[in-house]
Amino acid sequence: MEKLSREEQIEFIMEHYEDPINWGSMEDADVVQKIGNPGCADVITVYLKINGEGNVERISFEGEGCTLSMAGTSMVMEMVEGKTLEEVRAIPLDAVIEILGRELAMTRPKCSTLGMNAVRFGLDKYRKKKLLEESLES
Repeated sequence: MEKLSREEQIEFIMEHYEDPINWGSMEDADVVQKIGNPGCADVITVYLKINGEGNVERISFEGEGCTLSMAGTSMVMEMVEGKTLEEVRAIPLDAVIEILGRELAMTRPKCSTLGMNAVRFGLDKYRKKKLLEESLES
C-alpha cells in the first residue's frame, strides 16, 4: 500500500468505519469470539467459519466502538478471509497499525488492534476445541 497523506488516511479509515467489510453476525460460525476494550468501551464479536482445509472460509463482525476499533476490525476482515489458520497467526499486530496509519493508530493502539486480537483469541479457542475433539476420538 502506498503512503497516504494524513487526509487520505483519515478518509480511508472513515470509509471502513461507515461501511465496514463483512458486517453482521453469522449463524453457522465455527467460532464466535467477543472481546472488549474497557478503556474505550469498545466491544466487538468476531464470527469465523473454518473450512475442512483449515482456511477462514468466511469472517464477519459486529459491535460498537470508536472509529479506530471499528475501522481496524473491518480491515482485519479483508486481511484474514481466505487465509489458512497458520497464515492468520503469522500476521503481526503491527500490520493493522501500518494499514490504519501508525501516527493515528498509535494514539489508541488497543483500539486499533482489537479486531486482530479477537481473531487470534477466536482461533486459539478453535484450535483448543479441535485438539479436545481429537483427543476424545483417540
